[in-house]
Amino acid sequence: MRFTIHRLATCASTNDAARELAAAGALDGTVVVADEQTAGRGTKGRSWHSPRGLGLYVSFLLRPASLQDVALLPLAAGLAARDAVEASHGLAARLRWPNDILFESRKLGGVLCESAFAGGRPEFAVLGIGLNINHAPADFPADLRDTAGSLALALGRPADPALVFDALLVAVERRLDVLARGDSSGLVRSFNARSALRPGDPVLVSLDGIPARFVYEGIGPDGALLVRDAAGALLRFASAEVRKVL
Repeated sequence: MRFTIHRLATCASTNDAARELAAAGALDGTVVVADEQTAGRGTKGRSWHSPRGLGLYVSFLLRPASLQDVALLPLAAGLAARDAVEASHGLAARLRWPNDILFESRKLGGVLCESAFAGGRPEFAVLGIGLNINHAPADFPADLRDTAGSLALALGRPADPALVFDALLVAVERRLDVLARGDSSGLVRSFNARSALRPGDPVLVSLDGIPARFVYEGIGPDGALLVRDAAGALLRFASAEVRKVL
């Protein structure tokens, strides 16, 4: 993949900037990376805390070939972010479906995949990845300090965002190549192997903020969450939030 990189000092959201470039005809592999986001977004309309110089805030503009590829992009992005953390700084992070990168239960980063369609086919997808690099506890909002982490906190020393970014470019290319070769099952296997959850774990699955208890079974071939209810029935969720019951 040939990357065209746009570096911004600040922007509202790298995803928004990438969408604007897509509307202007930018090609597959266009990348937007910013030192700061003033209105960064996570899933479910949440804000993403993006202070200047402390994190990596990057979005990839892609032109996926199929709806299946779009469905699996969040898995590919999560794997790539996790790969980049390990390759650059040796941290073996884990993944929590659908979009969290974790280290020792603290959230290091997240993924936001947004897509546009024309005539029932994908026109483009924007793959947003945010990673906490050099945050100290005081750099997080008070309501996040018990759950958020950063590479620097995990390492006990400052981390190098340039190393993470370079590793992320390599990892994104590698994970997207798996999709391009049609090996969706390999992508799902990789995600399951690196998941923070294991089959048999009791979990709470939230739909519209209402949690229900299930048993985790893994991620299915289409990228959906698989769980069992109290009666043993296998259920599939394409969109939800999942937490392990401690």
